Amino acid sequence: MDDGSEDVVRFRERLGLPGIIDVHTHFMPEQVLRKVWAYFDAVGPLTGLEWPIAYRYEEERRLAVLRSFGVLRFTAMLYPHKPGMARWLNGWAAGFAARTPDCLHTATLFPEDGVEVYVKEAVEAGARVFKSHLQVGAYDANDPLLEPVWGLLAEAGIPVVMHCGSGPAPGAYTGPEPVGRLLARHPRLRLIVAHMGMPEYREFLALAERHPEVRLDTTMAFTDFGEGLSPFPAAERGRLADLGDRILLGTDFPNIPYPYVHQLDALERLGLGDEWLRAVCHGNAAALFP
Repeated sequence: MDDGSEDVVRFRERLGLPGIIDVHTHFMPEQVLRKVWAYFDAVGPLTGLEWPIAYRYEEERRLAVLRSFGVLRFTAMLYPHKPGMARWLNGWAAGFAARTPDCLHTATLFPEDGVEVYVKEAVEAGARVFKSHLQVGAYDANDPLLEPVWGLLAEAGIPVVMHCGSGPAPGAYTGPEPVGRLLARHPRLRLIVAHMGMPEYREFLALAERHPEVRLDTTMAFTDFGEGLSPFPAAERGRLADLGDRILLGTDFPNIPYPYVHQLDALERLGLGDEWLRAVCHGNAAALFP
């Protein structure tokens, strides 16, 4: 397929953007990524939908494609689904960041013995962002094993991209209520709610309104595919404008079933203006990750 780089470049140039910062892209050990792709190929039970991977390329080509789009910085979102994985994933991610200077050094965690030790090690090694996946990991953000970790990350000012919304299907610990309890104890935690909190958009926007350090990423939200799963309520668009300094571009590259530019076009058709788009696609993340 055509990678669509010319379309992305035209979008950037029209807005006068020096580049794009994407806070939700996936790079992980090859054997793990292959299993993720196999899950989507099998029409995973969380979605029940055909989900063709648009950028099913080897790692070097995926990097080249992002760079051809003008993506200046991106992440290596990776996450464990069982104990004993997170430390190994963090070791891989540290090596990936070392050989990929435009990738924000990403780390992850799981509620298990030793989590505070390896999270501290990752922070000391230069991790810039963490990934927490409450749905895949099937854990409670309020697990007592994680309590010192949230305090450590809040104190360090390191953002955490958290899949905590109940889309594409509810998990045992997803939804705004447990996240609200977490933030009540750690209001300084720089939480980035993945997928705009889909489908609990209203509730997660409300959390952001109450907590100045809460942000939301756009991953798959507003796209035709995302709207088919969980439409964003049109009446809430004004809140998107009001929180325009705390919404960050995320895409889920490479695991998306449509061209990369479609996420950008979906944001533009919200009709919130060029200044809002410039902030979402570059400025907000540039301020968060100087």
